This record gives sequence, C-alpha cells and structure tokens, in this order.
Amino acid sequence: MRFKHVLMTASFLTALVACQINEPHSDSKNASDEQVISREANALATESNWRLSGQAMATAANPHAVKAAEAVLKRGGHAVDAAIAAHAVLGLVEPQSSGIGGGGFMMVYDRNSGTTRMYDGRETAPAAIDENLFFNDAGEPMDYVTAWQSGRSVGVPSIVRTYGQAYEDFGIVEWSSLFGAAEKLASDGFPVSPRLNGLLSNERLRGAMNLDDNTASAAYFYPDNTPLEVGYNRTNPAYAELMKNIATKGADWFYEGPLSDAIEKAVKSAEIPGALTAKDIRAYEAVERNALCGPYKTYKICSAPPPSSGGITQPMILGLYERFTEGMDFSTSDHSNSFPSDTHLKAFVDAQRLAYADRDHYVADTDFVTVPSEDLINPKYLDARANDRFSASQSPTAGDPGAILHNKPIIDMWGRDTSDDKPGTTHLSIVDIYGNAVSMTATVESPFGSSIWVEEGGFVLNNELTDFARTPRINGKLVANAPAPNKRPRSSMSPTIVFDANDDLFMVTGSPGGNSIIAYTAKSLLGVLDWQMDAQAAANLPNIIARGDSVNVEIGVPDGQNAATTLKDAGYNVREREGENSGIHTIVARSDHFEGAADNRREGIVATVDNRE
Repeated sequence: MRFKHVLMTASFLTALVACQINEPHSDSKNASDEQVISREANALATESNWRLSGQAMATAANPHAVKAAEAVLKRGGHAVDAAIAAHAVLGLVEPQSSGIGGGGFMMVYDRNSGTTRMYDGRETAPAAIDENLFFNDAGEPMDYVTAWQSGRSVGVPSIVRTYGQAYEDFGIVEWSSLFGAAEKLASDGFPVSPRLNGLLSNERLRGAMNLDDNTASAAYFYPDNTPLEVGYNRTNPAYAELMKNIATKGADWFYEGPLSDAIEKAVKSAEIPGALTAKDIRAYEAVERNALCGPYKTYKICSAPPPSSGGITQPMILGLYERFTEGMDFSTSDHSNSFPSDTHLKAFVDAQRLAYADRDHYVADTDFVTVPSEDLINPKYLDARANDRFSASQSPTAGDPGAILHNKPIIDMWGRDTSDDKPGTTHLSIVDIYGNAVSMTATVESPFGSSIWVEEGGFVLNNELTDFARTPRINGKLVANAPAPNKRPRSSMSPTIVFDANDDLFMVTGSPGGNSIIAYTAKSLLGVLDWQMDAQAAANLPNIIARGDSVNVEIGVPDGQNAATTLKDAGYNVREREGENSGIHTIVARSDHFEGAADNRREGIVATVDNRE
C-alpha cells in the first residue's frame, strides 16, 4: 500500500471517528466508539494485504443505487455501508422489486478474519397463523392471486433490522450518512424508469394487483388514473421522512416506534386482512447464520443456507455438473460463441433438475424442520446422486442423502412440495477498497409485493408468505415448507461469494427471479468459472431453467434458439420463452483489476472506485 494512501486514509478515519462521537448511531445495540475504531484499524491492516487495495466496485439494478454505493466507497466505507446506502435507494426507485417493506439475505465476507457471514433477513410469519394460512372459508386453498393480494401474505418487514445488525458488526462511516441519498431522491424526486413504467402499464399485472384500488397507492403510482410516465419526477415525502427517522433514530425506531402500528393497520385494512401485529414486528430479529460452502474444482462456492436455497443448490449444481463432464474435452459448440459443447449444456440442465428436486423436497426454515444441508452437498452424496441422472423424458425426483450417507432413509419425513416463489426481487454486489465483499439479494416477493401501501412510510409491504406451501399437506403428510407461526418461508435467493484455490476472494454474484434465481446464478458461476467468459458475457448468456418436467429456454437473446433446439432434439420438454427476467450483478476480482457485470435485462450499471491516489 502506498504511504500517501495510508496517510490519507488514516486522516479520513480520524475525522470520521470524531464525527461518530457526536452522531446518533445505528440502533439500540450501538457499537461503542472503541469497536468502531477497532473495525477501522482492522480495515487499514487488511487493506495492505489485498492485491486490489484501494480499488472497489459496486453493481446493482439502478444507477441511482449504484451511485449511492459509489459515494460511500469513495469515502472509505465498508461494503456493508455501501450496500445499505444502495438498497435504501432501491426501495424508492425500484419498488416493484424490493424495499423497506420486505427482506433479504446479506452475505458478508470479512477479509480481516477470513470469514463469510450470512445475515438472514427473511420475513417471519405472524404468531397467530397456522398451517391453513391460505385456506378460504370453505376450507379450500386460495388461488395464488387471491393469496398474493391479501393481508395474509404479509410477513414482518425485516430489511431495516438486517441493516442494523450488519452495520453493528462492520459499519465504518456514520450510520446517519447512509440514508442521505435516498432521502434526497425522495424529497427532490427521481425520474421514473422504463422498467417501473412498464410494470405499472402492464394491463395483465394491473388487473391482478390492487395497487390502483387503494386511494393512497393509486395516487402515488397512477396519478390521474394513468401509470407513472417514463421520466416523470416522482417525489415521495413520506419516504424522505422515513429515511430521516431511520438515519437519526436508528434501526430500532422502525420496529419499536409508531410505524409498526401503521403497518399493522395497513395489513388489517386489506380486503382479506392478515394477522400481522405490531407485536410481531417489534419482536423481529435478523439471524446470523454460517454460510454454506461447497467445492467446485479449485474454487469454494459459498451461499446462503436455509431457509434460502443458494447454499445447497449452487454447490450442488456445480458439483453435479463437474461429475457429468469429468474427462470430457471442453470446447464451444460450432454454432455458438457462448455456450460450451452440447454435452456440457445438457450436463448443466441435468444438474439443475436433480438439485431443484432435492431443494423442493428438503429446504425450509431450519428453526422448524430438519434440513440435511451438509449432506446434500457432501461429495459422497453427489457421487451417488450423479448416478440418478434421469433421461430427458423422465420427471426428476428427490434423492435420499440419509440413506446414502447414514443408512437411515429420510425422504419420507416430508410430503413432496413444488411451491413457487415469484420474481419481485433485486440483487447487488459490492467489494470495498479493503477487500471486503457483500452479496445481497432482497425482495418484496411478487411485483409490488402485496400491493398494500403504508402511507406513513411511502412503501409497499411484501407478500413473502406466499413462498410457503399453500397446500400444507400432501397425502396427509406435512410438507417441510408448510406455514407455521414465526416461521420463515423457503426462498430461492442465492447471494453467492466464490473463493479461489488460495482461499482468496474471486467472485461475487447473484440474481433476482423467483425460483429461477437458482438457475440464473448457476449460469453466471459456470460462465466465469468453467466456460472461460468475462462477467458480462456470462450474464448475457441465454437463461435456461430446468425445474421439474420442463426446461425453460430464453430464446430472445443470442444463442437462445440454438440452445432450445439442441435440448429439444435431445428429448427434453422445452418451453421457449422470449424473456427470462434475470438481474445478474457480478464482480470478478482478477489478478490486477475488477471485472463487473450489470444484467442488460434490467437497468443497472457498474461503478469502479480507485482510491489509490
């Protein structure tokens, strides 16, 4: 590290500590000034050992959010600081995907300790529900749209608590500064993007949502009964005030103040009210869990453990793919400059099919059910599972790691479940100047969540509980992902961090997209790690999702039709799709530079920071 940079950074941190002594801190669990100074000293010590010291990168689904992260990184902030600032902006400018009324999973790599920690900010169900959450008065399961647009779908908004807990462990810059960009945009206004306008203008979606039925949300999203036009300067004074309160009063204010009562009122005012109470909200805690990691060739793949699916499915897909392609020569196909040979493409599809089948059967909230997480990515299980490679015309079923590894079958513990989760999600990836990283996937579940508007805060509430199985029993047997009080629903979110053979940071990636997140993220991993692509080329690849009896292939991008034809000719049940709406945001730490990707299916950008001078 250059001596000049040491002095500049040390000077910055000295001034920063002085500011923090007089600034309100994050929440009721404030870090002491000594802890803050210690974190800053660790950051400085770590920076000198990082091959890309002084350089940083951020990528997310909206330019305003990326610029907020970039500003924090330029000030010497931690990746966690930058992630909080970026996501606070996303909740304003991209309300269809995530926000203050939802939750998410934040994976944090701490270079100083060499550890990867996962903050489980998944929403929890109200204490008053039971397994029949989505049954109607006639005792029958609700259809999806009815459940989605009801108060019953709303779980405890959890992202602000996640902010606070991650910041307490890693934050460097003052908490109060992290919400300034979002507050200013909300107060001054932001230009409505084409994607936001497109979703509001979609007649099919508008017909299903209640967003324009509620007076307050209709006035915000449909002024004069017209969808917000592209470029319209949309102000949100309530959101600006919300950001100011969180900044000055801390994360606890969101849960312990009057806003929790406003959220309860909104949920209970829905046409089909929900059971969520202010007491449920005040009791919420994000949970820190160990990242789940598995090997792939010379790499280590780490992602979020249950109730998320990434920590199981990403190592599993890549591990099975490795076994299916062992001994095969790698080459790109004659008709493509992107996908590898047809044998490798089919291996990717078959690896997905097996991983999805296991995920659908076993993954749920481990505080309520037993999930054989480590067994599902155990190399011995993957060796055996690779022998289950179903023919293209067969329907894949779950394996039994208990029988294979312990001679104790476990497959019949749960009913078979193929519940969907819907694509109202966002992803951001950040690496700071010290070599710390954040991979964060956040969501309100379906587009615009439940459509329930909290007027006092200027945000929509999630419909996360529809990620539970709406039919909780199959053949009389409870499914693992059945609703239960205080339980977290299963998620497909796969925030992922990859380490090289030296256990050094190599890649940060993830995507939104409902249950297709698993396939989207795996594609970005294989594109970089195996198919010899840069990050952007891997994100641009056609999306291929192989879950259950069919294979969805995105044909509206280069090489998509070739992939669809190849798989059809091989006997797979292919469904051709014009668009598979991924939002892959990736950072690759090459030997001497960062390489970034912002999925061109969304509206994001990549920002590079260089603080070396």
